[in-house]
Amino acid sequence: MQTVKLGLKENWKQFTLLVIVNAFVGGMVGLERSILPKIAEAEFHIAAKTAILSFIIVFGMVKAVTNYFTGSLANKFGRKKLLLLGWIIGIPVPFILMYAPNWNWIIAANILLGINQGLTWSSTVVMKIDLVGEKQLGFAMGINEFAGYLSVAIVAFLTAWFASEYGLRPYPFYIGIVLVFLGFFTSLFFVKDTKQHVAQETSSNKIPSLKNIFWDTTWKNKNLGSVTQAGLINNLNDGMVWGIFPILLSQKNFSLEHIGIITAIYPAVWGLGQLITGKMADYFCKKSMLFWGMFFQGIALLFLIFASTFMHYIILSIILGWGTAMVYPTFLATVAENTNPQDRAKSLGTFRLWRDLGYAFGAIFTGIIADIFNIETSILVIALLTILSSFIIKFRMSSQINSIIFTSSNPME
Repeated sequence: MQTVKLGLKENWKQFTLLVIVNAFVGGMVGLERSILPKIAEAEFHIAAKTAILSFIIVFGMVKAVTNYFTGSLANKFGRKKLLLLGWIIGIPVPFILMYAPNWNWIIAANILLGINQGLTWSSTVVMKIDLVGEKQLGFAMGINEFAGYLSVAIVAFLTAWFASEYGLRPYPFYIGIVLVFLGFFTSLFFVKDTKQHVAQETSSNKIPSLKNIFWDTTWKNKNLGSVTQAGLINNLNDGMVWGIFPILLSQKNFSLEHIGIITAIYPAVWGLGQLITGKMADYFCKKSMLFWGMFFQGIALLFLIFASTFMHYIILSIILGWGTAMVYPTFLATVAENTNPQDRAKSLGTFRLWRDLGYAFGAIFTGIIADIFNIETSILVIALLTILSSFIIKFRMSSQINSIIFTSSNPME
């Protein structure tokens, strides 16, 4: 029987495969990132911001609940089975987006997309952590999120470009057909389950089990609770940017091509930046990483209110992307380091439940405020909430490290 070893170097082949699979997963979200609000206005004549953002609300709620159950069921059924199920459920999505006769079909596609994302992204995250074990968690999560969100950015740009050249439908969504089948067959034939890696790490791990995984992760545990609230606020502001940003830029008479560039830069910096910030999370105090990341996001959102030129939006998208890059792999690494391997999948599922509910809360909240007042007011409120979240981390989360060190591989110990 082959000995199971933990570590990035020891499992680089499977880890690389999972990175590729996660790029396909991220690309499925990128399909909608640039052009769906425009389709709502141009083809279905929907004017109310809350109605336009309904696809994000549904997506966020479904993905959040699926994240939780993926975490709960991962140990019972195995990660690979859930990954394959996610791809099967995602197969109809690009076809529905291409040929939907009304907005209700778009909502139905986002229900399926939410399940697809919850099953596939959660599975790949947990499997990578299983392979790496306690070593290089930040770097591992940085690579994972880099692949996913860079793919979001690339596909967001490509769909906007196809839409500007060939029309809003169906051509931009052909990309989704390629992604979903590549994802399914790569997972089916090449990805291996990681149950044995979990058993190996559990035998030597000394972190005590959580008494109540759901409530400890949600709020009671100071470190886990701080991460969870920040995750919710992070995706709340991302939900606002996803839905409101293209509308704002359209109102300012930017072309579809320029909207595609601006909306792609934010997830591109977010994705690429995580190759750096993920490694930083293994050496910097994670509390500091999370505080500054959320604070930068809040400041960038605040200045969006005053932006007027193409270059203004480019610069602010870069700052927003970098702030998000600082927190995203750090969220996952912090949850993993503060949980026993047997609790980890369910704790990550709970964190991702609340984090992705942020999409729904953000879309509902910003849509209502934008309809009652205006888009600028909705951006202001979300910016202030993001800054408040950064200070909750600063004053509630514990950390024994307050400066950069390069001698420890586990700064949160």
